[in-house]
Amino acid sequence: TRKIDHPRDFLEGFTGYCVTDGYQVYHTLENEQEDLKIAGCWAHARRRYDEALKAVPKAERSKSLAHLALKQIQAIYREESKLKALTPEERLQLRTLNVKPLVEAYFKWVKQNVDKVLKKSKTHSGLTYSINQEKYLKRFLEDGEVPMDNNAAEQTIRSFCIGRRNWMVIDTISGAKASAIIYSIAETAKANNLKPYEYYEHLLTEIPKHLEDTGRGFLEDLLPWSDKLPANCRK
Repeated sequence: TRKIDHPRDFLEGFTGYCVTDGYQVYHTLENEQEDLKIAGCWAHARRRYDEALKAVPKAERSKSLAHLALKQIQAIYREESKLKALTPEERLQLRTLNVKPLVEAYFKWVKQNVDKVLKKSKTHSGLTYSINQEKYLKRFLEDGEVPMDNNAAEQTIRSFCIGRRNWMVIDTISGAKASAIIYSIAETAKANNLKPYEYYEHLLTEIPKHLEDTGRGFLEDLLPWSDKLPANCRK
């Protein structure tokens, strides 16, 4: 369900930034947890204008407010894309110089135009979404480690979300939790340039050797970023 209990339980003890859509529950949790900061997702902000543009006749699209909003967000993304190879410190510095002015100009423009469109229109929905999420959409400007959107996470879980309709074991809470663990390991392996099949084979070979151990220190050598993993696990 979409009850607050689930993200509250999942994020308990988490410290740092969490990049999310505008779901109010995340903002409530930020107020509850001292070390949790919610950063907004620009892809979700952009998506609303894209939907609005589809409702505008093609001949009028280039003059629409939705089109102008998309152009401004595109400019922000363009400047941000130039900073990918930099360190977080360098990225933050250049974000302040080159990206922040574009973000500030965008929000000023949004506030100037929100009353110029019908309140029940998709364009108005896009404009008000940005206004309501301004605090969170600006969060990426505070830290060079924080991305503009959560696209990386959404792309990672896409195969899981598509496949779950066909996997009977995921119709239970326990099945869903088990699947989440398996997928988390697999996707983290990919993110660390490992071959999932070989990595799982290594885990299933090594872990049984430690079933009698009283501690879990051996797991450090098995983590996806460990330099002690065998070469055949790496891409």
